[in-house]
Amino acid sequence: MSLEKIAKQDLKHFFDNLSRVLPAETVEVEVVGLDIGDQVAADGVFLEGISYDDANDEVVVDLSNVAEHSIAGPQEVWADQDDDGLKSIEITCKEGHRHIIKFK
Repeated sequence: MSLEKIAKQDLKHFFDNLSRVLPAETVEVEVVGLDIGDQVAADGVFLEGISYDDANDEVVVDLSNVAEHSIAGPQEVWADQDDDGLKSIEITCKEGHRHIIKFK
């Protein structure tokens, strides 16, 4: 496994490229924080794309048959991948919550 931190100025390019090349996969979206505990926002849904809206400073996770999952004010973004591909993306929002997108 290899963790890569994605710089804020590279978010738009990273997510645009990822959405273009990513095969249709099911994901789990988990949100973790001291004040909210560990919550599953979505599970077993297809990821249709991820984008970064720099005008609103927001990451938008587009999930099929589910409302979009928005992450306001991303502070840190980490991609976890190995030789088989992307395993997860972890995004820490401005509230300090970790939004973890796990590829299944």
